[in-house]
Amino acid sequence: MTLVLPGSAQLVAGNHRVGRMALRVWAALWLLAVLAVLLALLLPQAAFSMITSAPALAIIKIALIIFGLGWVGLLVDAWRLANPWELGRHSHIGFSVITVALAFTIFGGSIAVASIASAQHQLTTTVFSGGGDHVAQHGRINILLMGGDAGPDRSGLRPDSMTVASVDTETGRTVLISLPRNLQAAAFPDSSPLHARFPHGFRCSDGSCMLNAVYTYATEHRSLYPDVQNPGAQATKEAVEGSTGLKINYWVLIDLKGFESLVNSVGGITMDVYRRVPIGGGSSKIYGYVRAGKNRHLDGREALWFARSRSDSSDYDRILRQKCVMRAMLNQLDPITVLTRFNKIAEAGREVVATDIPPSEIGTMMDLALKAKSLPVSSAAMVPPLINPNAPDFAVIHSTVQKAIDDSEATDNREQEPTQAGMATPSTATAKPTPRATPSRSSQTDDLGKVCSA
Repeated sequence: MTLVLPGSAQLVAGNHRVGRMALRVWAALWLLAVLAVLLALLLPQAAFSMITSAPALAIIKIALIIFGLGWVGLLVDAWRLANPWELGRHSHIGFSVITVALAFTIFGGSIAVASIASAQHQLTTTVFSGGGDHVAQHGRINILLMGGDAGPDRSGLRPDSMTVASVDTETGRTVLISLPRNLQAAAFPDSSPLHARFPHGFRCSDGSCMLNAVYTYATEHRSLYPDVQNPGAQATKEAVEGSTGLKINYWVLIDLKGFESLVNSVGGITMDVYRRVPIGGGSSKIYGYVRAGKNRHLDGREALWFARSRSDSSDYDRILRQKCVMRAMLNQLDPITVLTRFNKIAEAGREVVATDIPPSEIGTMMDLALKAKSLPVSSAAMVPPLINPNAPDFAVIHSTVQKAIDDSEATDNREQEPTQAGMATPSTATAKPTPRATPSRSSQTDDLGKVCSA
């Protein structure tokens, strides 16, 4: 009965005061559980915010340990009240073994749940540094996703993968907008400390001032960003703002070398591999291949190489493959997977992820992610033949980005207001330029799933 109603044994045969107190605590816990479920169903963002609050997590962790110890104490006292020594020898031993097993199970369970709260606390305080802008721009949250590579043959970390996830705050419908790492003359908004140094864009006479070099430059000139924790990420965010015409709310940086452990922490990902991709290559030999096929289950190593391999490929094909991996992870990170593997995910996350999203906005981000899971993801890539990365036409980039967003929003609202003759709707005010050639697998699509299918 102590396993079902802690305190009932004391109320019947022991200290009645202790029994009544334990039963009241048990009833209060069940009431809190019901309220928590209702809160999660009715106000999911508030629930997420509560379980990601550092003070709340600290209280939950301590309370769980105290609760586990108290429950074990009640169980041991119930064993004493049962007078097991009056039973036969075998019954006495069996009864004691069962009691010890139950005590270890109860306390072990409370410690396991407390460890999840502890991992969540460490994750939120380590990864989510804050500093971003939570104000939606025209009903959208724009997040810059950067894949950084800090190999031994490189000078510092450089984000070789840059994709803006533009998310509708009401529906969660998402557009992934990719920029090539070798984009020249990236523009900085007037508010950026780098605008005065590069008023005509990030240019160098030797052609080394590519978009992925902005991170290194700002890191080496930290005095330009005295109050910023990660000047490289902040400067890259500003360069992407100036280049796309979008206001970026947050940035997220993932170390590609640690991405393998992150994928493994969720048990791998299942996705269509639309073509065979080499493992290795470049300055090293090719060690194997990520085989092509439908519904292939990839471990962390295969997923990493599918996303980053440059051998027998172009940067632009790599951009598409990275989007396919993002889509696969979004589709498979369901709440059950996150909960059952949370400690591993949190440990990997602390090692490979950094962001300026504050802990208070985690609930909003989770809510948007859950909405986005059920909708197709559209894609737009600023790559040839649309633009020339060495001499980009930023007016073309701006109009293409805006059209991709307008088309995505039109999907949620098919009823367009009639327009006067001769006047264009916002989605067609600036026509997308006609490409000079058609790629074999386009990344300009309303449904990224169609492009990523084998």
